[in-house]
Amino acid sequence: MSTDRPDASAADPTTPTPGPAAPSPDPAASGPADTGSPEAEPTAPADEAAAPEPDPVPAAADSGEAGEPEAEPDAVPAAGEAGDTGPAAADSGEAGDGGPGAEPPVSGRGGVGESPAGSETPAVSEAAAELAAQKVERERIARRKAERQAPVEAGGKLSGKAADLLAAVRAVEGGEKPPALYFDDAPAAPRKAVAATAPPPPRSPEPAAGPTPDAVAAVEAVLTRGGAPAALAGAAATALGEDAAGLLAEDPWRLLAVAGVRPAQADGFARALLGPDAGPADERRAAALVGWLLEQAALKGHTALEAPTLESALAQYGVPAPAEALERAIGDGAVLVFNEGEEAEAEEVEESEEPGEDTGPVRVLVGLEGYALAEESLADGLARLAGGFDTPADWGGGSELIRAAAGHGLVTHTGGEAARAEPRALAAAARELGLRVCLAAHAPAPDAVTTAGLLAGTEGPGRDADGQFALDLLIVLDAPQLDVETAAALVESVPDGARLVLSGDPGVLGSAGPGRVFADVLAARACPQVVSRVPDPGPVGELVSGIGIGELNQVDAPGKEVVIVPVRDAGEAVHRTVQLVAESVPRAFGIPADSVQVVTPGHGGSAGTRALNTALKERLNPGPGRFGGFDPGDRVVHVPSPGRAVPATVVSADARGLHLDGAGARIVVPKERVDSQVRHGWAVTAHQAVGARWPAVVVVLPGDAAQALSRDWVYTAFGRAERHLSVVHGVDQALAHAVAQVPPKPRTTRLTGLLSALAEAAREKPGE
Repeated sequence: MSTDRPDASAADPTTPTPGPAAPSPDPAASGPADTGSPEAEPTAPADEAAAPEPDPVPAAADSGEAGEPEAEPDAVPAAGEAGDTGPAAADSGEAGDGGPGAEPPVSGRGGVGESPAGSETPAVSEAAAELAAQKVERERIARRKAERQAPVEAGGKLSGKAADLLAAVRAVEGGEKPPALYFDDAPAAPRKAVAATAPPPPRSPEPAAGPTPDAVAAVEAVLTRGGAPAALAGAAATALGEDAAGLLAEDPWRLLAVAGVRPAQADGFARALLGPDAGPADERRAAALVGWLLEQAALKGHTALEAPTLESALAQYGVPAPAEALERAIGDGAVLVFNEGEEAEAEEVEESEEPGEDTGPVRVLVGLEGYALAEESLADGLARLAGGFDTPADWGGGSELIRAAAGHGLVTHTGGEAARAEPRALAAAARELGLRVCLAAHAPAPDAVTTAGLLAGTEGPGRDADGQFALDLLIVLDAPQLDVETAAALVESVPDGARLVLSGDPGVLGSAGPGRVFADVLAARACPQVVSRVPDPGPVGELVSGIGIGELNQVDAPGKEVVIVPVRDAGEAVHRTVQLVAESVPRAFGIPADSVQVVTPGHGGSAGTRALNTALKERLNPGPGRFGGFDPGDRVVHVPSPGRAVPATVVSADARGLHLDGAGARIVVPKERVDSQVRHGWAVTAHQAVGARWPAVVVVLPGDAAQALSRDWVYTAFGRAERHLSVVHGVDQALAHAVAQVPPKPRTTRLTGLLSALAEAAREKPGE
């Protein structure tokens, strides 16, 4: 293939390049790789050197799954950038990547509501309603676990570090130390719908009260005294509570609880407040670092970390005795510890004729209480549903999925885009039987509610008097996008006697939040698994199917369904992309420009979403950006809550905020939230695009994106196209390498083990 600069026809789908390869690009011209959405980080104290910091989760122990945003965010978003949504976003981020922050290099994670100006009683926002609903569900989970939890004697055969950590836990249980938290490295036939009075509409939760002005002022004074930016006062007061000022003065490293603050900055703040007493060996520093490292790991998708991994990370941050520091954190109740596999080991020891025989190592995991509680509650809820039916109901036969759902309370279903017709057929069959059915999806979809809307009570069947969903069958599409906390709240809300079907494509990017729920449920094999045999149609389907098994094949595309557009640098990539969206695709396929979606690996760089959106706006909807950088008609991505990215169009703006049209629903984003919740959306990342499809997709691969590519990223990006896929190709052989040799990164979680143990216990007690 020639490496000469292609002429204008190269970007026309009528003159495709006959394969996925491309000429060697000029990586130097592409600009640096995206380092995250926000451009600014909280200013470090003046005496803080800009020395590089170690990776909070060392690469050797990194278990972030593909499903995380593509570039690690900076600490504080710049004006006009919206918060991302993927697992590495502790440091804030940009709108639309499915998580609370931005797109990290190894893994990732990424809130609209009306708040009319001048209203005496402002309406509760959708984000606040969703967060409040999830809080209620977490409280329900905690109460249920407290009711049935009892001490379990285990671990008597442990030795070494596992025994030491277990001893610390038991010291807590015996009252010798404060309570510790642990964590890392149905009926036989379906119920018929009956006529009844409609359940009362869900009540809007009261918005959470923020810190008082006096509390913020007090925190600002402490921050100023320590040389930290006063702009962090509000966030610090929110994170630490009304006594934030006193807590910071007593323990400056608590500043790490504020999103975006790094250890080096907290160290400088501590030295300014405490003087020479602030050193690497300070126990307060070690305790804060343990929590911070686990939060960073959660942003990369982990629900726990192995103890050696955590100790290694502590050592990288200068903690002189990391093992002792970790034990103190466990004893003080800052984190939880788990000995994974200890029950299996105890059983093996009992069955062994050799009392001293080594039964293998026990993996010691450490983590935060919230994720531990969610993971355990999720396992309990899934086991409850899986054991809810003793005999299959008579649903009159049908497909494999219908038969499986008729006889079981929990079923998984896997397949590509074409296979989504199968759970829809199941929903239709169940409705014909008179069952109450709800179909939920990650992104807005025909005949389906969104998972977020279902949990918030703004969509779906509503809840009964006990707070559970008023339904008989819940089918969740896009199950790989469920993080552990969302899944726990969802499963806890499914009533006894109801059925749950989790359906999705295991090959796509994983959830923005911590956990790998769908993959863990599949690995546990605790319920029937239905694998669809329906292939995705056409050349695009053939190409994507090959990518899913690690093969980047040339496909026969007589109708120009797949086109490769080679480019040599980022500037050319932007030019060709605009040409494809505005001219070539509409002319060749009759697909309007507003139905063509651009997907690229990151936000930054010379061909990231920012640069591409700037060029596309200038061509497709030029304007002065008089509404905070936006004009009527602009395509945008709205992030109403962490983990959601909703495509929308700007309609207008007024004193209440920015008015958007999202899939026919009018949305008003308060003006103070526009910067953090809205960004232009002609070009998005794969994490923003997951769960949605468009008639035509242009995937842009500039030279600086080579390191961000992985098999699941390519699979997800290419799979967003329905009729036509153009690939603006500037990464040479890196694309084939990523597909063949860069699988999704694993995440450290506990759900598979928990669910497997519960399933095994249920099999051993068939009479119950």
